Amino acid sequence: MADSTGRTALLARGRRATALGGSRPTGTRHPLIAVAMVLPLAFLLAVVFGGWEAVVTQASSVAGMLGR
Repeated sequence: MADSTGRTALLARGRRATALGGSRPTGTRHPLIAVAMVLPLAFLLAVVFGGWEAVVTQASSVAGMLGR
């Protein structure tokens, strides 16, 4: 029962925004936005943990299989 209190408040807030003409968020975002959010973190992790060589090796291997 304690969980339903917070959820009810969020639902009421969403209904109010919809009633005032606002659109309700669906929880999905454009794939390019998701990529733009993930790439900086992926780059940082690759550099910090030394995975850059592995990424380059895999990319060149895939390019070789594709014939480029």
